[in-house]
Amino acid sequence: MKNTITKIRVRYGETDQMGVVYYGNYAQYLEQGRTEWLRELGYSYKWMEANNVHLPVVHLSIDYKLPAYYDDVLTVKTTLKKLPSVKIEFYYEIYNESKQLLIRATTVLVFVNSTTKKLMKAPQYLLDKLV
Repeated sequence: MKNTITKIRVRYGETDQMGVVYYGNYAQYLEQGRTEWLRELGYSYKWMEANNVHLPVVHLSIDYKLPAYYDDVLTVKTTLKKLPSVKIEFYYEIYNESKQLLIRATTVLVFVNSTTKKLMKAPQYLLDKLV
């Protein structure tokens, strides 16, 4: 399935006193990978929201392998697991500059009509880009 690569430099404020990335910040790195994945298809979250689609996260799982440190340049590989339906599932790997695997993660998001607040099928314009 389609994947993207996103580079992120670890900022000082994302680390603890030991210079290690605080575990909760990885969710933000995954979000950055996801938004860049979508942008490479030609859409942004902002555009989708303006077109009545919200994508809340309903599941997040992270398997931590090694720490990232202040000023590291991380590589976030974001991969679509399967064609979306009412949900869209992503698999991630984050590597450091030495190509060491730091985490593996998955997220599940659902498509929600922003007016009715009800689940909806993946928009056809998105599916058209994936097949």
